[in-house]
Amino acid sequence: MFAEPRPLTAQTIPAEPVPRVEPETSPQGPRKKGRGWRVLAWIGGVLAVLLVALVLFIALFDWNAARGPIGRFASARMHREVVLSGPLQTHLWSLKPSATIRGLRVGNPAWAGSGQTATVERLLVQIKLLPLLRGQLVLLQLEADKPQLDLRRDAEGRTTWDFSGGKAKDEPLKMPPVRRFMIKDGHLKFADAKRKLSLNATLDASEQLGAANRGFRLAGDGVLNGNRFLLSVLGGPLLNVDPGKPYPFNADIRSGATRVLAQGVVPKPFDLGQLTVNLRASGPDLADLYDLTAVPFPNTPPYNLKGRLVRDGKVYRVADLNGRLGDSDLAGSLSVDATGKRPFLKADLRSKSLDFDDLAATFGGAPSVKAGETASAGQVAIAQTLRAEQRFLPDATLKVDRIRAIDADVRYRAASIHDAVLPLRAADVHVKLDHGLLTADPASFDLPQGRIAGRAQLDARPATPITSIDVRVSNARLEQLIPIKGGQPLSGGLVARIKLTGEGDSVHRAASNANGQVVVVAPNGEIRRAFAELLGINVTKGLGLLWAKNQETTPIRCAVADFNATNGILRADHVVLDTGPVLATGRGTVDLGRETVDFQIQGHPKSFRLVRLMAPIEIKGPIAGPPKVSVDTGKAIGQGGFAAALATFASPLAVVLPFIDPGLAKDANCAALIAEAGQQGAPVKVAKPAAARPHG
Repeated sequence: MFAEPRPLTAQTIPAEPVPRVEPETSPQGPRKKGRGWRVLAWIGGVLAVLLVALVLFIALFDWNAARGPIGRFASARMHREVVLSGPLQTHLWSLKPSATIRGLRVGNPAWAGSGQTATVERLLVQIKLLPLLRGQLVLLQLEADKPQLDLRRDAEGRTTWDFSGGKAKDEPLKMPPVRRFMIKDGHLKFADAKRKLSLNATLDASEQLGAANRGFRLAGDGVLNGNRFLLSVLGGPLLNVDPGKPYPFNADIRSGATRVLAQGVVPKPFDLGQLTVNLRASGPDLADLYDLTAVPFPNTPPYNLKGRLVRDGKVYRVADLNGRLGDSDLAGSLSVDATGKRPFLKADLRSKSLDFDDLAATFGGAPSVKAGETASAGQVAIAQTLRAEQRFLPDATLKVDRIRAIDADVRYRAASIHDAVLPLRAADVHVKLDHGLLTADPASFDLPQGRIAGRAQLDARPATPITSIDVRVSNARLEQLIPIKGGQPLSGGLVARIKLTGEGDSVHRAASNANGQVVVVAPNGEIRRAFAELLGINVTKGLGLLWAKNQETTPIRCAVADFNATNGILRADHVVLDTGPVLATGRGTVDLGRETVDFQIQGHPKSFRLVRLMAPIEIKGPIAGPPKVSVDTGKAIGQGGFAAALATFASPLAVVLPFIDPGLAKDANCAALIAEAGQQGAPVKVAKPAAARPHG
């Protein structure tokens, strides 16, 4: 009835339903994903092997065998020979790796010849590894035993400490932060042919925690432009230097009588391209600072100045500048930008009170050397020479190389002026220097009434400098410009124009070759009648008024002097002074080379005069003398001799005939003279002719 059961086989076992698996997006997806993981695993394994190999290499490699390749690599980068002659020790498997180099020698660049720029007996360098992985170099320790530095700058400005092959000339030293900086028994030799500077100095920073001599010290002496040079720099402790805090230092620099004191900080140790310094400088002449700064400051009387210097790379700024130059105060600010091919000086300076004779030093002369005045020993010697020779134009040779080396834009203002030859009250001068062309424009000086204004130019580009001035005197007053003791004999307006050009490398030589024109005009005014009469040597009338102390005045109708300058000699062939009673005419010269004047003035009465000498007034002598005023005695004696002859051969009454003047002189044509002076540049106001009245 029942069938015998069959044995179970694969065919008889019913298959379990298999769930359906959806395929990946790509039919090859599962295989690709697995292969990617295998590739990553393979790369990780290779990197691990390389890392292990690197670790083993660092730990086991004999780094002394690499001194040659390291030296050749450094030589290529520094453009000179670099040699590691001693053993090289490394501790690189650390978060604070270090290396010790012995017998390090850094040679000179090819232009400097044989020798070494630097040698170090032992140099230890330790860094922090983790900041280095972020691109920041932090030196934990820098130790140098017996470093010997021989630094030079040649006359062309090339330096042995330029390791860029001339690509980064005069770049400031910029070191990474150093937490512990030690120097033992260091020595520095420095020679600068351009600034005529040599220095031998010691370097030391071998401090220990708790020691009394903590801090950096650089001290030495040498020669700067013929004067003894002393340098002392003291820095703060070099243990545990914080890269985020300023590093303080003091400096004392002396060259002859020049001294510079500095108290400053390096905001980011040890980036010497960033400095903030409180400075005080004093000395006999501000121009002497050129040897230290390469900035061509003008010659000055002895100075004492202070200010706050901020260096930002190749830009130097001095703020809060104040102090004294000679007997004048000075304040303001200045900056020097050396980022371009030529340094550029910009300054805004001012004085509350300017002692005018202090400006003489700017042109190579000397300030006043009277009691109570300030002058250096050299300026006193110059003043004595000029006084002995009765001259005032200095012969000091202009240093054109300094003028050609820098560009500048300087504004100077003086609120008040004292001790000037003319009654100057205030000054405003704007000076620009561009590739050897120095221009003062505008340059103006206020008078009690009126102004002296114009421009001056010094062209230092040619082999021999050329100086030119174009100055106008406007709305001035005779009584203020020509003060006379014992009462003012004349008053009135005065205008003038001075336009001269001269070639020479000093003020005196340029004046000695001056060409141009000078026009002086007094369009109106008054003169004491006694002096007007004496212009015509009217003895009876003039002396009578003087003895009577008569203060009566007479008009000055006009006065005109027109000079033509040729080779330093200003010649006036027609000088006119027209007063009410006398017309005075004359001629004369001003010799700027010899610094003398020579004038003859002849008076011509306009009415009858009984006793009059027919002799001109002479004005002769040195400009700085002052010149002497006298009467031409030769002609006066001749007139007296003629009178004596008449008395002999005629009547005794005839003796007075040579002294009688019929007074036939006429008024000068002042309108024409003044108009002509105006055409020549004198700032005169020419009156318009009155309109004609109709007849009838």
